[in-house]
Amino acid sequence: MPLIVVPTSQLFRMRVAALLFTCVAFSASVRGAYLPITGMADWCIFCWAFSFACTLLVLLVELFGLQARVSVSWSNFPITVACYAALLCLSASIIFPVFFLRHQRASEPRDHRIVSTVFSCLAAVAYMGEVSLSKARPGEVAGYMATAPGLLKVCQTFLACIIFILISNPVIYDHHPALKWCMAVYCICFILSMAVVVLYVGDCTGCLPIPFSKFLLAYGLLAVIMYLSATILWPVFQFNYRRNDDPETIAAAVITAINFLLYFADLVYSARLVFVSG
Repeated sequence: MPLIVVPTSQLFRMRVAALLFTCVAFSASVRGAYLPITGMADWCIFCWAFSFACTLLVLLVELFGLQARVSVSWSNFPITVACYAALLCLSASIIFPVFFLRHQRASEPRDHRIVSTVFSCLAAVAYMGEVSLSKARPGEVAGYMATAPGLLKVCQTFLACIIFILISNPVIYDHHPALKWCMAVYCICFILSMAVVVLYVGDCTGCLPIPFSKFLLAYGLLAVIMYLSATILWPVFQFNYRRNDDPETIAAAVITAINFLLYFADLVYSARLVFVSG
């Protein structure tokens, strides 16, 4: 039996707190909140359950000292989990009260929904604290996912998922070829960004025939050009031609612009890595 070592660091306490908060948020939502069967309810429950499961996995691996036996890069995996969990819990903390507290009927239970909202907010804060403690400091040797470009990749993929949700239910991108191009941009850039995350977490960056830093630079330039086109085309063909001012359409336009800025910042970091450090 492996020896169980109980860490006492601030990072460990932050993870335990996040684990407890997501557990309470999830339990309150499924046991007493009586949520309607909707996509938003499923999304919030997924956010808490996914965050809880991944955090529990990280804690168990570290308690049993199994970091060397898992087939992932342990300098990249925990902070990737924490960053995704922070974004997921933050989104649930916004969506859940808007859809299930603000517009609930008088006959529906309220206490459990308030508990889920409060503990979801606490979980988001705990995960943000974990990311802040784990991210690379200037001059410190750390995994790629602990650096600014790695954290940007997580944000890019997360925002792309939000865009998919906004424009797919109902479908609002199929009435013009330009909007279909925007959907293609979201999909291609999401796949490439997620591939970079998986390669770093799986410690497989050496499998490409070219230096990975040059791949990141080429991909970053392509993503910036594609997202720039989507940032221009989406509002032009949604608002000018259809007079479509639905909240989903506006939100998709705003998030597209934000993601363009994230990709541009990512390109700057990749260019510095190639031309300055290289």
